[in-house]
Amino acid sequence: MFFKLKIGLELYFVALFSLLAMPNFASDTTNNIDISSDIFKNLNAKAIISGVKFSWLIDYDQIDNVENIIIKYQKKVEKDKPWKYSPVINSRSSSFTLEGLSSGENYIWEIGCLKDGSDIQKTIKNGIPNTENLVWSNKDNFKTLRSWGLYKLLVLFGSLGLFIFGMKLMSEGLQQSAAGGLRKILSSMTRNRYLGVLSGFLVTALVQSSSATTVMTVSFVNAGLLTLLESSGVMMGANIGTTITGWLVSLFGFKISLSSYSLIFIAFGAPLLFMAKNKVKGWANAIIGFAILFMGLGFLKDAVPDLDANSGIVQFFTQFSDSPFIGRIAFVLLGTLVTVIVQSSSAAMALTLTMVLKGIIPFEVGAAMILGENIGTTITAQLASLVGNVHAKRSALFHSMFNIVGVIWMIFLMPVFLNIVTWFTTSVLGMAPFINELGETISGEGATIGLSAFHTIFNLANVLLLIWFVPQLVKIAEATVKSKGEDDEIFKLEFISSGITQTPELSILEAKKEVSKFAELTFKMHKKSQELINELDVKKRNKLMKKIIKYEEITDNLESEIANYLGKVSSSKLTDKSSLRLRSMLSITSDLERIGDIYMQITKTVEKKTNDKLWFDQKQRDNLNGLLNRVAEAYELMISNINGNYSDINLDKSVSIESSINKLRNDIRKKHFKSMEKGDYNAQSGILYSNIFSSIERIGDHIMNVSEAASGHQLN
Repeated sequence: MFFKLKIGLELYFVALFSLLAMPNFASDTTNNIDISSDIFKNLNAKAIISGVKFSWLIDYDQIDNVENIIIKYQKKVEKDKPWKYSPVINSRSSSFTLEGLSSGENYIWEIGCLKDGSDIQKTIKNGIPNTENLVWSNKDNFKTLRSWGLYKLLVLFGSLGLFIFGMKLMSEGLQQSAAGGLRKILSSMTRNRYLGVLSGFLVTALVQSSSATTVMTVSFVNAGLLTLLESSGVMMGANIGTTITGWLVSLFGFKISLSSYSLIFIAFGAPLLFMAKNKVKGWANAIIGFAILFMGLGFLKDAVPDLDANSGIVQFFTQFSDSPFIGRIAFVLLGTLVTVIVQSSSAAMALTLTMVLKGIIPFEVGAAMILGENIGTTITAQLASLVGNVHAKRSALFHSMFNIVGVIWMIFLMPVFLNIVTWFTTSVLGMAPFINELGETISGEGATIGLSAFHTIFNLANVLLLIWFVPQLVKIAEATVKSKGEDDEIFKLEFISSGITQTPELSILEAKKEVSKFAELTFKMHKKSQELINELDVKKRNKLMKKIIKYEEITDNLESEIANYLGKVSSSKLTDKSSLRLRSMLSITSDLERIGDIYMQITKTVEKKTNDKLWFDQKQRDNLNGLLNRVAEAYELMISNINGNYSDINLDKSVSIESSINKLRNDIRKKHFKSMEKGDYNAQSGILYSNIFSSIERIGDHIMNVSEAASGHQLN
């Protein structure tokens, strides 16, 4: 018993001394830890300008075993060169920002720690750690963003250009597919300025371009299809219609990445380009343009940089907070300048919305720039009116005055309207507030919706306010842009512009007056053509050609408008006599329009003669003048017949003059052939000469047709 106790005590003390002699593992457990690369999770590298922001996670179970970590990185193109290392980072950190890298470069990187979790700092010599005991994560890569310079600026302009191209393609495609409908809307819904506002809104909303609507309106005024007063409503409605673009960009361009689906839209639109019908091709252009528009918007979002509150650009905009009124005026001018440069208020609007979204400019600055864009968009109509007559110039001036007056009163009331917009977006649309108590923008996406709402509310308010002062604005435009005389005026619809009367006979009488004016216009073309043939000065000749071309465009529009009007009258109950007169006028307008086409052909022939440096001798000009004078006699008789009572027309004199024209043409032709045989003048000149006197004779035929149609002889 004693022996067993003795052995037990000896074993006990041996074990006790053995434990005391062992190393203290509790105080130095890390020396035997073997950490693997799996310890690093969720590696991420977010590129910034000339730098990167790394982020990671460390396995929670092992984070206490790691004292610190380090990041190594190098350019992809420099794989053979030594790695570069970041400063030592505490293991409790989960992110690190590295700056001073090359901009626009591809890099690879890894994050690592010592296998036993000990201090990396102790292994560093000359800034480089001893990598023998380091364990590294899997490789990852990133590309730094380019710093602002020429490249980034060109990318921004390119993105904006793609957006503008998409907008232009979509607008032109919609106009091509619905051109007749758009013209019908403008011509039928402009009887007063209130309907004009509606038509301007509808057309602009359809084609997504206020510039297209205003240019179309100016051209209609130039052609006499719209009066200045009628065009005013269309211009105002276009301002409201253009706000639709801002809503599309805000609701779909930023919240829904339509740029991701752009190629799908193009896949649907591209096959339509190969269809035979122009309308189908128009829809193809509209679909592809829509896709390119949002593709450009996607690039634009990436091209505009993310800036913090301390950046120079943001500080530039915020420095005006102490003098808000002066700031508003400054940013209105900036918005005007941007729109004038890019020639698209929609593109300028998209750029403004993007800058507000990125926090580059505050909400109130974006609102002021939108006001400036309303002024800048008028430059397109002004440019279109430069080649127009006095009425086109007045229409463009009205558009500018309307927008400028609206911006002026809004500058003073902007704080009130911004409060209304804030209430509308939060209370009506149920959005979170995007402006805090200090007036600072706190939500980019909410602010873009707010800007779209401000754009719409402003234009609606401006129309509702100024629509009552349209006559006064028209008078100012007429007083400002003075007429240069008869050549600056136009032949416009005066008698049938008020619509069809309840009595068909009265409607036909009004149409007869328009037909008479139509005939006077073609006679004016005759006189200008004779001046053109005899004019030796090149500048004066070019001026005459431009006038004849303008008159020819008017003849096309007049023929179409009168024919449409008579078509509506024909649906009424007409007497046999009225029905015959209606058919006569339809035939007359058709011949008058063909006369206008012939004068256009003569003009082109003279232009070719000038370009080829060919000349007519005095005998040729005398022959042409003799023929033109005889046609002028036929013209005077034709106009007399049209102005008189159709049933009293005597065709004997008309037949006599027409016969004399044919005889004179035949004599000129015989002389021409003899001169060509003798080689009296250049063969090319002779061909052009022959074309002109043959064309003049054809005019005489159409003049005879008009007199016959007026008498009813041609229709019996």
